[in-house]
Amino acid sequence: MSTLVANSLFQQLTSTFQELETSNDTAAVKALREEAFAHFSSQGFPTVKNEDWKYTNIHSLINRTYLLNEDVDVSNIDLRAADIPELDAHRIVLINGQYVLAFSSLEDEIGLIVKPIEEAQDEPQFQQHFAKHADKTGSAMVALNTAFHTSGIFLQVNKNKVVSKPIQIVHVATGSQDFFAQTRNLFVLEQNAEAEIIETFVCLDGSAFNLNNKVTEIVVEENAKLQHYYLQLATEKSHYINHIEVYQTKHSLYNNYNCNFPGVSFVRNDINVRLDAEQVESHLYGINLLADKQFVDNHTVVDHMKPHCESYEWYKNIPQDESIAVFNGKIFVREDAQKTNAFQQNNNMLIGDKSTVYTKPQLEIFADDVKCSHGCTMGQFDDDALFYLRARGIGEESARILLVHAFAFDVTTRFSNEAVRNFVEERVAKGLEKK
Repeated sequence: MSTLVANSLFQQLTSTFQELETSNDTAAVKALREEAFAHFSSQGFPTVKNEDWKYTNIHSLINRTYLLNEDVDVSNIDLRAADIPELDAHRIVLINGQYVLAFSSLEDEIGLIVKPIEEAQDEPQFQQHFAKHADKTGSAMVALNTAFHTSGIFLQVNKNKVVSKPIQIVHVATGSQDFFAQTRNLFVLEQNAEAEIIETFVCLDGSAFNLNNKVTEIVVEENAKLQHYYLQLATEKSHYINHIEVYQTKHSLYNNYNCNFPGVSFVRNDINVRLDAEQVESHLYGINLLADKQFVDNHTVVDHMKPHCESYEWYKNIPQDESIAVFNGKIFVREDAQKTNAFQQNNNMLIGDKSTVYTKPQLEIFADDVKCSHGCTMGQFDDDALFYLRARGIGEESARILLVHAFAFDVTTRFSNEAVRNFVEERVAKGLEKK
């Protein structure tokens, strides 16, 4: 059933919460919704007065008329925009957050459980972890999602299971009227499990203005390994507020590869990783190539809570035209987290006189036996290097692509999936082509 959101989005959400269809929710989930709604009501939407949102103004996004939970005709959905050449993967398709089995293919992978989030409430891992990690951050947008989510998936990789090939989750935004979608996901990798998840975001041609508030909680249990890719390929009609909360236990590995390309108008990514056991390892990599008037804000938190853990973070931003890139990376080393090894680096190449970068690497250390470093570099496109290449017979466009590839190379070589790496490098080249 479609629900109209008019005038103030906050006011309408407040007035329609009691009308939300929750008849299939367990008592525990209903209680979580009520608690989250109370939290969101008290806080409201974040504003630029909030330090973590000082460069991220969402006023224009929350003062529009939207539909919630629009019913979409999926009979002629074209998913070619999400294709990655030479990628052999299982595919899960979410249209405005709704799991569409007809477009999905898991090929009877034994030991892998995938369900719509609303059908997973009786699963033990759901009951143990749902809203137990992201909601502790105090985020108003997470609370809004917990209260109002109506779509998303529960994905569980069972103990000792190594998924035979990557899982591509295709997030499709489509609709004839402006819509607001709230998707909630929970991924759980049990002990000794291994998986590779590639999340791809696309918006179909002709789609209306859309706002997507998405929360994903990820649990990586003892000795489990997860490679997690985020490929933002949507169009200028799409606007995303994404929150990823990762909880790791002993000997686990989590790698996140976050890529944003020309097209999507607005992206805010909050990626929080909690290392809550010894011998835990995490890596966060980012490539952000922007154009026109795009806005992409990446906020990361790596929280070292126990000793003998390692984290490595490297983000590179390449804004063009009048685009804006924001990076705020926080590393916490708690008092008990002795023998921590933490590295953070943010490099920025601005192309054009009107492109902008705001960057704030942060490191807070409360332990005394650690190895930690962070840094940031910022500079314009190197015209001398461009002249050097052109003087040797290389065309201007090819020379620009070559130089940007060299800038991004340190990060793209860390991608473990060759098909994804080649795809990202191709998108970087395409995003630098003159219009």
